[in-house]
Amino acid sequence: MPTIAPISELRNYGQVLEKVRPNAPVYLTQNGHGEYSVHSIEDDEEFEKTKAMLKLMIELNKGFQSGEQQGWKNEEDLDRYFAEKRRQKEAEVER
Repeated sequence: MPTIAPISELRNYGQVLEKVRPNAPVYLTQNGHGEYSVHSIEDDEEFEKTKAMLKLMIELNKGFQSGEQQGWKNEEDLDRYFAEKRRQKEAEVER
């Protein structure tokens, strides 16, 4: 459960930091409106993992839609495609 505190409590920031727990950020208000949040590193890491997973799911969905609209590739086509990509990359490295 989050804690809500006025930004003026940062004068004693140690007391504010003591209130921060995983899954329980401290929200700081200024003139009665939410302005900042202080959260644990654990929460930040979880947020970054969630963002990465969402990006992956979006890209997978794009691939699925592309396959449905443009047709699916068979294994031989994929092998040729990636072999060509490897050759191109090797040629770039040699330059």
